[in-house]
Amino acid sequence: MREIPGAWRRTAAGAGLLGPAGEPAPTIFAEMTALATRTGAINLGQGFPDEDGPDEVRDAAIAAIRGGANQYAPGRGVPVLLQAIAAHQERFYGLELDPDRDILVTAGATEALAATILALTASPDDEIVVFEPLYDAYAALAALSGARLRTVPLRFPDFQPDLDELARAVTDQTRLILVNDPHNPTGAVFTAEVRAEIVRLAERHGAIIVTDEVYEHLVFDAPHVPISTLPGAAARTLTISSAGKTFSTTGWKIGWVSGPAALVDAVLAVKQFLTYVNGTPFQSAVAVGLALPDAFFAGIADTLAAKRDLLGEGLRAAGFSVSTPAGSYFTITDAGPFLAAGQDAAEFCRVLPERAGVVGIPVTAFASPEHRSEYAGLVRFAACKRVDVIAEASARLRGLA
Repeated sequence: MREIPGAWRRTAAGAGLLGPAGEPAPTIFAEMTALATRTGAINLGQGFPDEDGPDEVRDAAIAAIRGGANQYAPGRGVPVLLQAIAAHQERFYGLELDPDRDILVTAGATEALAATILALTASPDDEIVVFEPLYDAYAALAALSGARLRTVPLRFPDFQPDLDELARAVTDQTRLILVNDPHNPTGAVFTAEVRAEIVRLAERHGAIIVTDEVYEHLVFDAPHVPISTLPGAAARTLTISSAGKTFSTTGWKIGWVSGPAALVDAVLAVKQFLTYVNGTPFQSAVAVGLALPDAFFAGIADTLAAKRDLLGEGLRAAGFSVSTPAGSYFTITDAGPFLAAGQDAAEFCRVLPERAGVVGIPVTAFASPEHRSEYAGLVRFAACKRVDVIAEASARLRGLA
């Protein structure tokens, strides 16, 4: 069969998913999940919870299905969810949004990112600045759009960007500055100084800020601060979030993008030709979740912080150096003491299920080729699992020593 043409090749290449013969390769998540299944290892690799979210939210979805909310939603989203998102942004962050103009519901945060990047990049000269290691969809979507990706490295153990490197990366060619805060895979929360510098550079170079804030309610040591709340930022910032991480409903794929109406309209112009709409009964259920009392949101952060601490203690006891995350599901470790001569974290993770009965993800899977060596010894583990699962994984990992 002749070679299949199309944009798939550059998209796969952008995500590092082209095999040696140019064939599409599986993601590291698929590979590690298959290893976990084959070996019976505990899967601390993929970032999804193994406990259901609040009863109120799940019951609302069942009621919506039984009540007939099973057809297409309006293009921008179910009105009750649009209103709930606006109320949420004002309640937690003091942001005032018009629910009819400033918000768009999407098929998860990933579709929001895809529609935003495709809508707001126009030529191969456009650049997207992103912090590395990076969620793999960013590189794939930049490649799909045809824009150039410029990365700013974050380094173990604090994973805060060097402001001089950030300033060099943002130029007049920068169309988007893509900010994932709290950050996946590192668990970092950017400092006030970093956030302010992002806004300053965006203003100086005429860039649009796109924030991925899916872990906004999973910050451990201080309240989450959206960049859109900073002086001068709101008019040039699109904020993306979703229900999956907050309500442990990753399979529902309900996300949203909010910001200035003109920018949201541009995203809608693309999004309507992707999924068009999705998840009608789940949208009204998420609206119920966003209106839950403050105790719920504080409780999920406290619960995950306790799991983070339990996982961190287990990893340190096993002999890993650990970067303590300030938010998100994830903890980054330095596996250097366990690496054989010439071995990197990817090879270590491939043998770890047999060796210790636990699955992790090499951080090199989130790095561009030019910076991959900086992360060669780092492994990401997920704490979004039951306490007994984390405790058993910790006990298994101690066997490495």
